[in-house]
Amino acid sequence: MPTDEHPDTVLTEGTVTSGGHTTAYLAAGPEDGPLIVFVHGWPAIARTWKHQLTAFGALGFRAVAPDMRGYGGSTVHPDRAAYAQQHVVADMVALLDHLGRERAVWVGHDWGCATVWGLAAHHPERCAAVSGICVPYGVLERGLETLVRHVDRSIYPADTHPYAQFDYIDYYRRQPERAARVFEAEPYRTVKALYRRGNPDAFGKPAVTSTVTRDGGWFGGADAAPDVPADTVVLDAELLAELGASFARNGFSAPTAYYLNDEANLAYTETSVDGGRLAMPVLFIGARYDAVADTSFTRLAEPMREHCADLTEATVDTGHWAPMERPAEVNAALAGWLARKVPGQWPGA
Repeated sequence: MPTDEHPDTVLTEGTVTSGGHTTAYLAAGPEDGPLIVFVHGWPAIARTWKHQLTAFGALGFRAVAPDMRGYGGSTVHPDRAAYAQQHVVADMVALLDHLGRERAVWVGHDWGCATVWGLAAHHPERCAAVSGICVPYGVLERGLETLVRHVDRSIYPADTHPYAQFDYIDYYRRQPERAARVFEAEPYRTVKALYRRGNPDAFGKPAVTSTVTRDGGWFGGADAAPDVPADTVVLDAELLAELGASFARNGFSAPTAYYLNDEANLAYTETSVDGGRLAMPVLFIGARYDAVADTSFTRLAEPMREHCADLTEATVDTGHWAPMERPAEVNAALAGWLARKVPGQWPGA
């Protein structure tokens, strides 16, 4: 059937199996183009990067996005310990080997940031450059206690909000089965409730995630997500269908388990090369209206600034789902940084 699609923007599927784990992935762009890998976070799938895959594929990059373990078409492991970052990082190294490359530019979002930061810290030779969207280096991969040390106590007094906007993580630690069960009760409604654009009116105010424990769980302690209209700025019908089907099939226990390995993740982080100092080019893209991964009112980015030798920072007026809410601005920040800071990774260089 005839198509007007440019061949480098067509998404193709692949898999790699290593060490008893299979990673499914999407790819776009010429197979011999400079490799850029997009790593999603909680709760997502590879296709949430479709705006980046098609854009960078059209530029001549080989753009790849994996389904992380526990998501999409990748293996769902029953053991919570399987979602510790040392295993997740190993999946990405295996993907890189499978693609026949020594190095890549790595871009992460949400928990995907913890993974690309871990790659850079433990396997710097496999990283031409690394970028994190929303979650800066040096906090999430070190656990809840580190996150809480960097919150804004003028917004979250310690006596009333001990875990601040990260209260939902403490709730997962104490009620993981209940949390997963509520998300799984109506997976399509869960996706619609979670995937919302940034709200400037909530800027600088307590996040809804700061009262999950007090409320008796997500969604005000309800047994299922409310049925709200999809936010079409973030979600189109096709992506909603794919996300809903993925979580209906795989559930939410595996995604929740990413939050349940603080001790193992901290121990892994402590074995970083060169004390965790990153020498390669680093780009951090902050989301101005992200009330959880808040770098506007907190000190969350301070460890990153202390441990990156070649750091570029940008801020986009968006909520947490920046790659989907503001894809043109995110893509422009990434492309501009690559052209200026990593010219050897530009197509045709």
